[in-house]
Amino acid sequence: MKITVLLPMLAAAALLAGCVTTTPSTAVHQPMTVRPEARGAVAPANGSIYNAATARPLFEDRRARLVGDTLTINIAEKTAAAKKSETKADRTDDRSLTVPTISGLPLKTFQGSTLAANSSTAFEGSGENTSSNNFTGTLTVTVIEVYPNGNLLVSGEKQIGLKEGEEFVRFSGVVNPLTITASNTVQSTQVADARIEYKANGFLDSAQVMGWLGRFFLTFLPF
Repeated sequence: MKITVLLPMLAAAALLAGCVTTTPSTAVHQPMTVRPEARGAVAPANGSIYNAATARPLFEDRRARLVGDTLTINIAEKTAAAKKSETKADRTDDRSLTVPTISGLPLKTFQGSTLAANSSTAFEGSGENTSSNNFTGTLTVTVIEVYPNGNLLVSGEKQIGLKEGEEFVRFSGVVNPLTITASNTVQSTQVADARIEYKANGFLDSAQVMGWLGRFFLTFLPF
C-alpha cells in the first residue's frame, strides 16, 4: 500500500523538477533558425551555370538576402521614460440658519437662536515614476523568410551555459536590405517589429519565482 502511494508522489516530484530546467517561453518569431533550400540537381531553365534566384556575383558584398543567410544584429537599445502627476482638490461649505422670534409658535425656547454648520474637504495626491533601460550586445540571426517586397524576416538565439544555469538572448524582426551595411550588419534600432529577449534559466532564477501553489491561491484570494 505504501509503494502505491509513494510512486505517484515520486512522479509528481520528477515533473516539478523538470519544470525548473525547461527552456523559458519566448515571443520572438518562430522558427529561430532555418536551413537554406536545397538547390536542384537539374540546371534551371535560365541557364546551365547562372541562376538568377541563387547566383552570387564574385564582386558582390556578401549581404544576407536569401532564406538561410545569416545577419549580425548590433543591439543598441536605450530607453528612458519619466512621468509625474499631482492632484489637489479643496472644498469648503458654510451654512447658517437663524430662527426668527414669532409669537404663538411652539418650542419658544429655540426662537431667536442661530444655527451654523461648517464643512471642509481637502484632497491632495501626487505620483512620480521613472524608468530606464540599456541593452547592448551582438547577435547573429538567420533569415527565415523573404517577403515579396524584399524585406527579410530574421530570427535567432544565443544560448550561454553557465554553472548557475543557462542564459538566452533572442532576437527577431523585419530588416530592410537597404539598411544592411557592407559588413553584413544592421542596427537593432533599424529593425521593424523587433522583439528582444534576455532570459535565464537555473536554480537562481527559480528561487526568485513564486511557487505554483502560491500563484494558484493568489488568483482568487480577495486580500
